[in-house]
Amino acid sequence: MASATAKAPVPVPKLAERYRKEIVPALMKQFGYTNRLAVPRMVKVVINMGCGEAAHDAKVLEEAQRDLARITGQRPVVTRAKKAVSGFKIQEGDPVGCKVTLRRQRMYEFLERLISAALPRIRDFRGVSAKAFDGRGGYSFGVREQTIFPELHLDDVHYALGMDIVFVTSAKTPQETRVLLEGFGMPFEKP
Repeated sequence: MASATAKAPVPVPKLAERYRKEIVPALMKQFGYTNRLAVPRMVKVVINMGCGEAAHDAKVLEEAQRDLARITGQRPVVTRAKKAVSGFKIQEGDPVGCKVTLRRQRMYEFLERLISAALPRIRDFRGVSAKAFDGRGGYSFGVREQTIFPELHLDDVHYALGMDIVFVTSAKTPQETRVLLEGFGMPFEKP
């Protein structure tokens, strides 16, 4: 007898399905893994929007939080200055941006929207840099404006804010990280 509060099954994101069915066997074959659990996987995606003007104008921080929440589907955390910087008139503890850490289903959904919808909207886009690997399974790159994401309405955006996007994987080498991200469809620039 089914209960009245039974939840509908949560749909699995396409990239998570592709990882399980296509990317894992390809990586096992290419790198010689004998165990599926040894194959590199995505751990998390961190999106950071720095807006130093937020220390002086609260509207900038509010808009950054609103935009980041629309893009990711998760409420961002306000980041604060660790040190005072007199040249920028920022004191220790002033809000200077916001960030979101995505894991599991939201991570795959964001990655899919980024690769299929947002990156192609960048003017004169030739691919993301192939040199931004940190050597420990991480890859990071920056976006100059948040308006490349279709979730935002251009009429609501008053401040052009950039963002840093960091992919954290369980890969041990930059080559493994690159092959993993290429499997997801990340467009790297040609040498």
